Amino acid sequence: MSSESAGENALLFKALSHPTRLRIVALIREQRPCVKSMEELLGVSQPNLSQHLSLLRHAGVVESERDGNQVCYRIKNERVLKLLDALSH
Repeated sequence: MSSESAGENALLFKALSHPTRLRIVALIREQRPCVKSMEELLGVSQPNLSQHLSLLRHAGVVESERDGNQVCYRIKNERVLKLLDALSH
């Protein structure tokens, strides 16, 4: 494994190392929700959710897109889906 690859993997694992971020990614995988619905479904405050989403975006795990005045999310990195599958077994 190259040092660049190791760095990317470490960033990915760091992004997924928090229980709330794992829940966010699992939710996004299931339904591509917008921020408001994520707040309600996860029971977290908007500022807290924004911090977690920012870290996930920075790590390349998720990406956002505007839907009118709402911001919705989807999984950007397909490797994340494989990791989630491995964790569920």
